[in-house]
Amino acid sequence: MTSDTRTDSRNNSLRQAALDYHEFPKPGKLEIRATKPMANGRDLARAYSPGVAEACLEIKADPSTSSRYTSRGNLVAVVTNGTAVLGLGNIGPAAAKPVMEGKAVLFKKFANIDCFDIELDESDPVKLAEIVCALEPTFGAINLEDIKAPDCFIVEQLCREKMNIPVFHDDQHGTAIVVGAAATNALRVTNKKFEDIKVVSTGGGAAGIACLNMLLKLGLKRENVWLCDIAGLVYEGRTEEMTPQKAAFAQKTDLRTLDDVIEGADLFLGLSGPGVLKPEMVAKMARQPIVFALANPTPEIHPDEVKKVAPDAIIATGRSDYPNQVNNVLCFPFIFRGALDVAATEINDAMQIACIEGIAALARATTSAEAAAAYQDERMEFGPEYLIPKPFDPRLMGVVASAVAKAAMESGVATKPVPDMKAYKDALDHSVFKSALIMRPVFAAASQAERRIAFAEGEDDRVLRAAQAMIEETTDKPILIGRPEVIAVRAERAGLKIRPGVDFEIVNPENDSRYKQYWQAYHKLMERKGVTPDLAKAIMRTNTTAIGAIMVHQDHADSMICGTFGQYLWHLNYVTQILGTKEHQPVGALSLMILEDGPLFIADTHVHTEPTPEQIAKTVIATARHVRRFGIEPNIALCSHSEFGNLQCTTGRHMREALEILDSEPRDFIYEGEMHIDSALTPDLRARNFPHSRLEGPANALIFAIADAASGVRNILKTKGGGLEVGPILMGMANRAHIVTPSITPRGLLNMSAMAGTPVAHYG
Repeated sequence: MTSDTRTDSRNNSLRQAALDYHEFPKPGKLEIRATKPMANGRDLARAYSPGVAEACLEIKADPSTSSRYTSRGNLVAVVTNGTAVLGLGNIGPAAAKPVMEGKAVLFKKFANIDCFDIELDESDPVKLAEIVCALEPTFGAINLEDIKAPDCFIVEQLCREKMNIPVFHDDQHGTAIVVGAAATNALRVTNKKFEDIKVVSTGGGAAGIACLNMLLKLGLKRENVWLCDIAGLVYEGRTEEMTPQKAAFAQKTDLRTLDDVIEGADLFLGLSGPGVLKPEMVAKMARQPIVFALANPTPEIHPDEVKKVAPDAIIATGRSDYPNQVNNVLCFPFIFRGALDVAATEINDAMQIACIEGIAALARATTSAEAAAAYQDERMEFGPEYLIPKPFDPRLMGVVASAVAKAAMESGVATKPVPDMKAYKDALDHSVFKSALIMRPVFAAASQAERRIAFAEGEDDRVLRAAQAMIEETTDKPILIGRPEVIAVRAERAGLKIRPGVDFEIVNPENDSRYKQYWQAYHKLMERKGVTPDLAKAIMRTNTTAIGAIMVHQDHADSMICGTFGQYLWHLNYVTQILGTKEHQPVGALSLMILEDGPLFIADTHVHTEPTPEQIAKTVIATARHVRRFGIEPNIALCSHSEFGNLQCTTGRHMREALEILDSEPRDFIYEGEMHIDSALTPDLRARNFPHSRLEGPANALIFAIADAASGVRNILKTKGGGLEVGPILMGMANRAHIVTPSITPRGLLNMSAMAGTPVAHYG
């Protein structure tokens, strides 16, 4: 098979995969979901006639209440006529629909904004604007998309003049905002200023003009802008291919080509087509040239060509396979989020500049664990190859949307100002970090003291990112067990600011001054259990879980976390050997599953394969203690195949015996059993089958009589139910050790470090 044949085969495969993605399991990328129950006639009477009339009358009396009683306040229209779709050109409104659906999905994914895509068969810009204006009662904001220049300028201007909601042409302003952020940081890296630089730009379309106008607002001088298009340099007196928007950048000069004007340019801004900028042109640019080759899919010049003639160049493209991707998704979800939340009447310059400043500042901060997980092969440390954040950086929501909302309020276009900006930003962060809200009490408790947390697998990238987050977000001190040179290399490769021996302690299994102390302590614990001195020495050189446990035993750490690889019970064996006492033995493993409708705790997922009634009762008691760590009152269901005595199966008998043990003493929490899971979670069903149940509402903790059931439910909720896991939490060990699972994420490790950082031993 020839190289060309392989390329064709690969392209065909990618094409078919893309088509299958759009067709299966159902056509398209969107669907409508009801947000209110529609289970019976009573629901229907409220949703539609006659109950809906009450909402209609309220809105008629006060139109501003539309955002209270309908989805309008969180609803955006993505509108196009399909005249300038991506790099495909004028393909028409029907063919543009997949792109608009994709845009709507991004709104939902990144900012939880509901969106309708609207494709209009109208090429006249004035008529198109009239149609868009007529949509105002339906939407809280309008996102114009893929409308050719100069029509897009006309449509946006008319809509902004006539509409009292934000109208934002993303191809113009979204691109301009991200370019503005990238340029801000590129100039910081090169130690240059906007007012001093020369900019040469190719492309006089909507995006190109908007980017230049934005750079002017950031300080660039108009006389230092040299705009080229398909007809060459835009100069005074030129008539070919001219528009009023281009004419604003016309230069009084005899120069006529891109090659003529590129000499000494500090920044090349390309929004044109492939191959426009030649390597010999780059060689004429200023020191540390900034090359933004943003044509997609093929840039004006490939980065490797730039580097050959200017190794110190700073490069950005529109592609995801190169550093510094200028991607509108960094901007549009969050600028709309901020605008909608304060019911802004427009998106003005102040809001756009606030968006630029937020994006640029975020890139200069340490990258997040979530972004790093999404881009594992890239180094993300502020500098020439990391000028702007990645689209999957979850901090964008809180930083950018709150900056936009604040700017809207300060510039007087917010009709519903946010009373507490810090609380608003926290709420935005919580909406992204699903674990953040429920973890708040745990982090608050952990912040009351400095705890030393030893990580057994200190060389793991996830551990390194969690350690970085611990240093930034908590008062706890990470201790990493691993080889210093490996940790240093991986931290640098990941773009992390933390450095071994400076920001955190390292325990090197191959060479630590406490080695003798550690193996002797381990041998003393285990000498009557078959462990010889030589074996103790070998374990303290090779077994990082045992080393972490000995550190806690020797009071060189307050708690340890292990389990990012390997089998749970293998780790548990060493934790129990070293840290188990008469008072503290493993009781069970508790997993918190954060679901769309609230938290659900599940136990025992790992410790006891087939627990006895006594072990089940201890698990219930420990679960109640841990549920309260999250500020939640426990409502615990003992789950079994049997329900309230209707079967004589083993699990049913064990649960009934556990219930008797629990009932033998007064308890300060609610528990009930044995029952099916659906009865535990559905009060109406439970009331029919057992009307005198002690549970109040849905159970928030499920205790199982067999680990297979608990682990199975946990994994189904995690993989198919969209649940986010916090845990497993090892109960019974006085918070001195926790064993995670290999699927743990950096954010999960941070959550577990907060659990381990709580200095209250009786939480057990």
